[in-house]
Amino acid sequence: MKRQYTDDHAASGVNAELPEIETWPNQYKTGYEIEITMPEFTSVCPKTGLPDHGTLTLRYVPDKLCLELKSLKMYMLAYRNLGIFQENVVNRMLADVVKAAKPHSIEIVGDFTPRGGVYSKITASWKRKNGR
Repeated sequence: MKRQYTDDHAASGVNAELPEIETWPNQYKTGYEIEITMPEFTSVCPKTGLPDHGTLTLRYVPDKLCLELKSLKMYMLAYRNLGIFQENVVNRMLADVVKAAKPHSIEIVGDFTPRGGVYSKITASWKRKNGR
């Protein structure tokens, strides 16, 4: 049986140009956690073009920079018409936030609504090695 999803489908959206996530200087140097919930996330399936919906929850311990929320919202909205698999959404966002804010640690959870009776919850995390 021929595979329906191609390597191009799998890589779709992974290298798409997305808006910059801006940051601002963290005013507190003690360890604290920031949790941001984005309950209206949407993207599309790269093969069928059907919409995917979900809630993204981002938890991070900032270092010198905090995420600027309006730019994060614009970044999230750029996924609206982007063909990308749910797993790639979570991992791409993780990489982009690490690059922008350089936090001590971060976890992103994508809690996607059921599609065809299948429910997906994807978690990706990153932690700075040696505290630096």
